[in-house]
Amino acid sequence: MTQPLFKKVAFIGLGLIGSSLARVMIAEKLATEIVASTRSAKTLEDAKALGLIEQGYSNPVDAVQGADLVVLALPVRATEKVLATIKPYLSENCIITDVGSTKGNVVDAAKAVYGEMLPAGFVPGHPIAGAEHTGVHAGKVDLFAHHKVILTPLPSSAPWAVEKLITLWQAAKAEVICMDVEKHDEVLAHTSHLPHLMAFNLVEQLANRADNLDIFRYAAGGFRDFSRIAASDPQMWHDIFFANKKAILNAVDGFEQQLAVLRKLIENEDSPALMGLLGNAQAARQHFNHMLAKKPLMEKNKVTQQFTILPGPKTFQGKFTVPGDKSVSHRSIMFGAIAEGTTHVTGFLEGEDALATLQAFRDMGVSIEGPKNGEVTIHGVGMQGLKAPASALYMGNSGTSMRLLSGMLSAQKFDSVMTGDASLSKRPMERIAKPLREMGAQIQTTGERGTPPVSITGSQPLKGIHYDLPMASAQVKSGILLAGLWAAGETSVTEPEPTRDHTERMLRAFGYDVKTEGNRISLQGGGKLVGTDIQVPSDISSAAFFMVGAAITEGSDVTLEAVGINPTRTGVIEILKQMGADLSVENERIAGGEPIADIRIRGSRTLKGIHMPEDQVPLAIDEFPALFIAAACAEGQTVLTGAAELRVKESDRIQVMADGLKTMGIDCTPTEDGIIIEGKGQSGDWSAIFTGGEIESHHDHRIAMSFSMAGLRSSGEIKIVGTETVATSFPTFTELANQAGLVIQVTE
Repeated sequence: MTQPLFKKVAFIGLGLIGSSLARVMIAEKLATEIVASTRSAKTLEDAKALGLIEQGYSNPVDAVQGADLVVLALPVRATEKVLATIKPYLSENCIITDVGSTKGNVVDAAKAVYGEMLPAGFVPGHPIAGAEHTGVHAGKVDLFAHHKVILTPLPSSAPWAVEKLITLWQAAKAEVICMDVEKHDEVLAHTSHLPHLMAFNLVEQLANRADNLDIFRYAAGGFRDFSRIAASDPQMWHDIFFANKKAILNAVDGFEQQLAVLRKLIENEDSPALMGLLGNAQAARQHFNHMLAKKPLMEKNKVTQQFTILPGPKTFQGKFTVPGDKSVSHRSIMFGAIAEGTTHVTGFLEGEDALATLQAFRDMGVSIEGPKNGEVTIHGVGMQGLKAPASALYMGNSGTSMRLLSGMLSAQKFDSVMTGDASLSKRPMERIAKPLREMGAQIQTTGERGTPPVSITGSQPLKGIHYDLPMASAQVKSGILLAGLWAAGETSVTEPEPTRDHTERMLRAFGYDVKTEGNRISLQGGGKLVGTDIQVPSDISSAAFFMVGAAITEGSDVTLEAVGINPTRTGVIEILKQMGADLSVENERIAGGEPIADIRIRGSRTLKGIHMPEDQVPLAIDEFPALFIAAACAEGQTVLTGAAELRVKESDRIQVMADGLKTMGIDCTPTEDGIIIEGKGQSGDWSAIFTGGEIESHHDHRIAMSFSMAGLRSSGEIKIVGTETVATSFPTFTELANQAGLVIQVTE
């Protein structure tokens, strides 16, 4: 039997928070003995009757003797008096923590008692959880589950004390965050204290009206939800408002300023600006955990999601519409933002990468409505209308956003910084920074490897250049051309191989003249874009996973509707056809300047290994992870060369795919610019190819989805870890895959 975390726990105060924590300790067997002290004899009697404590005391001195954890669960203004009372009776290794919603005053109270030499076990804390009802009976064992608990360790706090408290709160199923005391009080002033102040104020304002009865009687749900917090304990909030006075008053000042802006927009009936403000607020609410707060989607080495696919025969059938093309979605926002007039977008991909781009332009003052069901309306600000963002632009996991925006931001009058998540922060940015410097940009990358954050100095006059791309890259090409919109003279890019031409096509759709002569693309600076309607086709990169899945599964029949078949993107179709896939392109048509078609794939014949043609490599660069799965199921050897670009994507896709294939029993050899895969397929044999195993995706969405398709031909269970980034490009992936017949279990 494992030892409990604490021998004796003493609660000073036993209301909602204290009694809930006591319930957790009992349920998880975290304490040998639990006692409490409070002024209310009835509370102590009730707590004993509920089985929460073994002993109750009116004097805290009696409670804390011999305790190795003291929890101050009392009004924040009572902290100093209680600490002074119990100080002589606390053991040297006793941990002292609290549950108050302000921290600066708690530390001040402790210093008033102990001086500057605070006890090693003193670690202030704040569980951000509550309920309408208070008191010992209101406590719940799951009150803290899926809520945050903030600890504010001090320089004097011992690591062992902090660790034990983290273990305690994690046992309560809370997410524990460590934060500086001042930062805590500032954050809580805005996110908790100000909303409570506003709720009390609003209810008081309405209660003082002569028609208050009618107002309250007919109040809608929104009022009820918001004003609920005004039913909180007045004494507690009275104390909090004084205890965190400075930070709360700063928050009130900010609210008053923003309210004045809102009032003016309504008064002037400024529709685009009001829609922009409301849309920005909506987006902030929907994405504040990472996008607006500039926080990574995942912390380093933290796996937040995994896929599990069980072995056994699978079907793979149906008609599907995969999400909108990510490349086109990015550009529709970028170009709509700097166009004159309004741009209406349909089919917009509501994945994290495209949303990061959308949020960046909102941060630069562009009014954007949506997205709602794939529809976005952008009120363009013209070539000179972007404004300086308040802080760094957060690009999430999106290399496209960062590289294309590097070009656009290099031409602006303001300084800017772009950051990204843990994965993006490792990706090379010098490939775009170098040619932009030749144009006159002042742009800095980070460290020896030239990775994000990317810092750009504004007000630099740009001149057009003629640039020969050292390797085929649509992102680098596009970043240079976008800088060229503001540059003096002609800007041209010559490609070693054709790459996707979405930038050129869409600039023309916005009325900007772009010339393509062979592998040379050029434009003159100083023109303008005019708002237009953009229909985003379904993304062939996302469709590729279903194309491969159908090609390797016996009796499959999958149709993917309205897929973009831009000739610079169709490498995956050509390669699968060369491998012998039963694939047809049907109902070809044009939508929003981009060619689209329905793609039908049937599992009717075994694929053959091939030497993948190098002229198709730039046209299928994002689809190779999926094609590697197809190659493993093919008969004979498949060789890929000329694809060094794969090593600098979200992960080193050559090495990561090779590692995963080997894990699942596939003989393969990575090379500098490609891979050799020994296919295990045999003509007419549809049995399992892969052995199963645990795959590390390295938080690369395409790796995760590719190995998911391997589950269609696996003899063992496949676990894929770090799959949360699938949402960046294909938020409905698991839903559609399950509909088709590949059962993917998702665990957080």
